[in-house]
Amino acid sequence: MALGCFYLSCLVLGSLGSMCILFTTYWMQYWRGGFAWDGSLHMFNWHPVLMVSGLVVLYGAASLVYRLPASWVGPKLPWKLLHAALHLMAFILTVVGLVAVFQFHSHSKIAHLYSLHSWLGLTTVVLFACQWFLGFAVFLLPWASLWLRSFLKPIHVFFGASILSLSIASVISGINEKLFFSLKNVTRPYSSLPSEAVFANTTGLLVVAFGLLVLYVLLASSWKRPEPGILTDRQVWLSVTHSSVGQARSRGRLPKKDLSLAKKTDHVV
Repeated sequence: MALGCFYLSCLVLGSLGSMCILFTTYWMQYWRGGFAWDGSLHMFNWHPVLMVSGLVVLYGAASLVYRLPASWVGPKLPWKLLHAALHLMAFILTVVGLVAVFQFHSHSKIAHLYSLHSWLGLTTVVLFACQWFLGFAVFLLPWASLWLRSFLKPIHVFFGASILSLSIASVISGINEKLFFSLKNVTRPYSSLPSEAVFANTTGLLVVAFGLLVLYVLLASSWKRPEPGILTDRQVWLSVTHSSVGQARSRGRLPKKDLSLAKKTDHVV
């Protein structure tokens, strides 16, 4: 039952994440004039799309790698590499999004880093960079002791969830700031809720829903990767299967077809 709920949550997360990116892209394309890389306002439009894609959606997906049941058995290194690679991709998208907004500000002679949104966003990116480099140095490279990894793991998990929360706050404040700047014409003020405002607010709610569901999956104890030495139901099943296969093989009662399956099972365990 818990496994079915997990995969249902993954399906909902995939749908919400895709909608967050598509809605943000459509907002920038339909109401804000599309995209360019020339320092103009159209260059700014890359900023919200890349930040939502990298700092929220891809970051959230990378955070859930160790919640996949397939990661609970077998070697952990491939999952570490996937976890690090997805976060690195998210960080690259985030940096490109920052370049877009800073170049737009410089081209348009707009002051940098004066709003609460910019302070939140930059704090999030700096913490993200520190989190990735610390995780790479301690958890991926082989030099760190088991004691050090055990000590830093809860801190790493805490800051992972905190960075996602800050990302959501940054996106929401950014959406609101963009609407205040864009919808100040007396014919369609933000307060009158024109169609663009409704669409952008809906996009913000999708981002919040995605982030909250990611945090829920991260905090659900039944979906966490078991600690070494603690068998899950799936691991028990694999262990029993492995034992039964070994006994049948030693007695010569295992058909060739089942023998092939047994070898695959041995590899997974």
